[in-house]
Amino acid sequence: MIDVRPFASLGGADHGWLNAKHHFSFANYHDPSRMSWGRLRVWNDDEIAAQSGFPPHPHSDMEIITYVRTGAITHEDSMGNKGRTGAGDVQVMSAGTGVRHSEVNLEDETTTLFQIWIETDRPGAKPGWGARAFPKSDRSGRFSVLASGDPADEALSINADARVLGATLTAGETLRYSLPPGRRAYLVPAVGTVEVNGVALNARDGAAIKDEAEIVITAGIDAELVMVDSR
Repeated sequence: MIDVRPFASLGGADHGWLNAKHHFSFANYHDPSRMSWGRLRVWNDDEIAAQSGFPPHPHSDMEIITYVRTGAITHEDSMGNKGRTGAGDVQVMSAGTGVRHSEVNLEDETTTLFQIWIETDRPGAKPGWGARAFPKSDRSGRFSVLASGDPADEALSINADARVLGATLTAGETLRYSLPPGRRAYLVPAVGTVEVNGVALNARDGAAIKDEAEIVITAGIDAELVMVDSR
């Protein structure tokens, strides 16, 4: 089963400094048919204006992954962490028992990013933050694990039975991914067009996938992909 959520159908709000689109119910956008996808609870497609951003605010018991598409975001939190994450790179925050953080675009250009929330498997855990560069050359033609609850993946660590993956494909290139029974995937092309098991996806569309033993993705034009595999 592949349920396509076209970008034009997403909920959202334009706050001036922030233009946000929501793949799932979030803030003032509520759609009972789009509450979550397994443990995946939030996938926001954010455009943050230059020299603006989210002031300090709290989170708890959620795994929060930020994939920067263009520009950069600067993070600062109550644990004493501070860091800048640039385009193509990833940061993660395990909110655990509670943390306050800010996310600010200090650049002179608009920053675009995906923010992904996955329900934690370890409520009340110690909070943590991390960031890492992921060169696109390392994920050319294949999925690279960006964040995972499995230490064997050697990715950014999260407290959830889930994997966040990234790949780049050139036009006409195909990759395959096995999806074991009981797991679900949610796939979004950051750029480009693809077919997923014969189903067409445009840039920033979402595809909710389950009961597909193998996911076969073919690029129509050069594409950059982000996908979550979870229970």
